[in-house]
Amino acid sequence: MCEAVVGSSEIQMLISSEGYLRPETIGPLTETDVADVRAVCPGIRLEHSRAVKNYHPIWGPIQTVRTGFATDAAVRREGSSGGVISALAIYLLESKQVAFVAQIAASASNPLSNELQLSRTRDDVIRAAGSRYGPAAPLARFGELLDHGEPFALIGKPCDVAAVRQLSLRDARVDRQVRFLISFMCAGIPSEKGARAILAHLGVAADDVTSFRYRGDGWPGKARAVTRNGQSHERDYATSWGTILNRHLQFRCKICPDGTGEFADVVGADAWYGKDGYPDFEEREGRSLVLGRTALGEQLIREAVQAGAIDVSPLPIDDINLMQPYQRQRKCTVLGRIIGMRLRRGVAPSYRRLGLVRASLAAGPIDWLRNAWGTFKRARGENP
Repeated sequence: MCEAVVGSSEIQMLISSEGYLRPETIGPLTETDVADVRAVCPGIRLEHSRAVKNYHPIWGPIQTVRTGFATDAAVRREGSSGGVISALAIYLLESKQVAFVAQIAASASNPLSNELQLSRTRDDVIRAAGSRYGPAAPLARFGELLDHGEPFALIGKPCDVAAVRQLSLRDARVDRQVRFLISFMCAGIPSEKGARAILAHLGVAADDVTSFRYRGDGWPGKARAVTRNGQSHERDYATSWGTILNRHLQFRCKICPDGTGEFADVVGADAWYGKDGYPDFEEREGRSLVLGRTALGEQLIREAVQAGAIDVSPLPIDDINLMQPYQRQRKCTVLGRIIGMRLRRGVAPSYRRLGLVRASLAAGPIDWLRNAWGTFKRARGENP
């Protein structure tokens, strides 16, 4: 978003030596430029309006909680969970409520990289289906999307959606043209090196890869690299995410209070089945956790159900704890992490009206203090 509001002649999102996307200053920034960036960047400030209703201290604004799946079998299989986000995107396009859906897809020129895709058809959406666990900047061209003058929906990370909400307070075009904000639950963004680490684990050379997916084609689906000779190399989700990719998460994600898309209209996530209080990641028919966060989002879900695009069932809100234990743990301990960072570095993001004090009360004091102390120790050398 900083590139979008200031312009690519002044700021560009570039891959750093550590493999993360970072805003690099190309030209001199004016005081107005800096003020514009500070006003919209969720890495600096994040807060809900006082008008937000039905706020749960851990799961954010909630109107309804459901599980569900796309009724189109291909969409259900290609999506990362039950394909609900993809099904909603297709429904919006086919019902003519939006002209396009802005979302991330695998780069056409580099299968390990991501790029913004403007989806206008079902086939476009399916091409972009499935999680892309690597650096992505869907908002870098956001000013251009607004300049199109067409109504559209955005599918983005929680931080992307929050940045759009903050821009809407300064640019009236956002509310006119961005008809729906759809997000997913995010455990953090791995470095570009994460994908290369998976390839190394598979024994595949990066320059020999013609296509690469992190998951999908089943639930949770496998990481899969296809090489020039047509051979497919796979690794299960528990290994690819649980033992490889999560070692490459950027520090900023570890102090994020919103991994659950609190600023979106609708959120889709994995409705994991579990045992012993933790997801088992066994391959099954995809099932999505579906959160209606706003009245607009709830209306979209109901319309999609009526149109036969998705099938849903109600879910008690406390059951989310069993499906997304990591998200619960992070929300309950993030205040301690922020305090640890501020004590060590003298600076930290500003979070307001996100229920962090109440969420902290749900954490065990030892766990909370361990997170605060751990962040204090790590924060000095980390680049958020």
